[in-house]
Amino acid sequence: MARRFYKYFPWLFVLGDGLVIVLSLILTHLIVSNYVSVDNMNPVLYGVYILIWLLLIIYRKDYKVGRTTDYIFTLQKLFGSILWFFSVISVLWIAFQAYHLSRLFLLVNAGAMLALLSVYRVSVHIVLKQYRSRGGNYRNAVIIGKGGTSYKLAKVFQRRKDFGINFMGYYDDASSCVETRGNLADFFKEVKEMDLDLIYINERLDLSTMKKIINYADEHYIKVKVIPGGNLQLEKKLSFSKYGDFFVINVNAIPLDNVLNRISKRAFDILFSLFVTLFILSWMIPLVGLLIKLESRGPIFFIQKRNGENNRVFKCLKFRSMTPNDYADTHQAVKNDPRITRIGTFLRSSSLDEMPQFLNVLIGDMSIVGPRPHTVPMNETFRTQIEKYNARHKIKPGITGLAQVKGYRGEIIRPYQIRSRVRLDYFYIQNWTLWMDLEIVFKTVRELGLNRDNVY
Repeated sequence: MARRFYKYFPWLFVLGDGLVIVLSLILTHLIVSNYVSVDNMNPVLYGVYILIWLLLIIYRKDYKVGRTTDYIFTLQKLFGSILWFFSVISVLWIAFQAYHLSRLFLLVNAGAMLALLSVYRVSVHIVLKQYRSRGGNYRNAVIIGKGGTSYKLAKVFQRRKDFGINFMGYYDDASSCVETRGNLADFFKEVKEMDLDLIYINERLDLSTMKKIINYADEHYIKVKVIPGGNLQLEKKLSFSKYGDFFVINVNAIPLDNVLNRISKRAFDILFSLFVTLFILSWMIPLVGLLIKLESRGPIFFIQKRNGENNRVFKCLKFRSMTPNDYADTHQAVKNDPRITRIGTFLRSSSLDEMPQFLNVLIGDMSIVGPRPHTVPMNETFRTQIEKYNARHKIKPGITGLAQVKGYRGEIIRPYQIRSRVRLDYFYIQNWTLWMDLEIVFKTVRELGLNRDNVY
């Protein structure tokens, strides 16, 4: 099997990254020079600038494009590298008083780098997947133990050629088929001639056989992976916890169990909601409050108990859009609902009645993006009707969510609507990323302008 790819690809990747950085600097210089006076480019200064980037991506191993990773992961890794890079540059900028690199220049360059490198790296990812699907940059693999989920893994290798894994067959003592190369004794006889890279072990193999295979693989630099049984194939990312020398599998871990992920999501929530509070709610609350008061007696805000994270009950804020009534918690709003006021109709159709929930976000009861909170009585009803309904309370509820941008907003009329909401909420919880939050926010803005059919 040719090894030249592993020798040359990282350097070609880094060289391409360097050329893109040079292009971003030239583009930044052209843009910024239209607004402020920019000194001639100092070759030494910009050489150091580029060198820092190259050293950083080599240290972070950005050139490693995983066989099973998607484009979102590539962009996340890039975003992390850019954050690290400009953190280093900012420290050096202050320490060496390099003020000829203006704030505007750094800001524009950050945008140019993000745009150009995103295109470059996703293109590399696509080309690499195509190259692997055509038989390049492959790794030879065998599966030891044919029972259980081994068959499903073999089918994945056959279907997903872009993973670049050349499945060479099974070795098994008890089962034989066209793809079975022999028993375990045959494996140890033939393995030296196979130029093997990966060994997948069925979890049902006995411990002594596993140890023998692993010991051989360690001595010959072959990677070993264990195939989890059917009970662990739960369509979710598994993680591990270590207790001394003992490992356990976390079968229901979610991305927001990670401390850094929670911090980044909370930081986004605080910054976004603080901006909305200072620049929008500061004048919206008095204005809308006056209009509500002029039309009907009652409070400005409608405060309703809803279930939040871990099913904890919190007080959810909304602009009052109905005349005071005893059925607000148990009766959903319907089309032409007589309880809704005239100003309430406008607030609900534009979703402006939800704006005070940014205060809930600041307090910490809610998040910008997450499963939409339901009333306590509705929760009790749905909990008994929908499988895994309570799983949506693993994280804080949101002002908007994946279900809402997929069209499941407003009144719940048919059972499939709540089931679809729960499925989408569950998917969001299991696959959360900050990028997903940003995408949902942008799609929410678009939905508010284009799709108001189910909101009344």
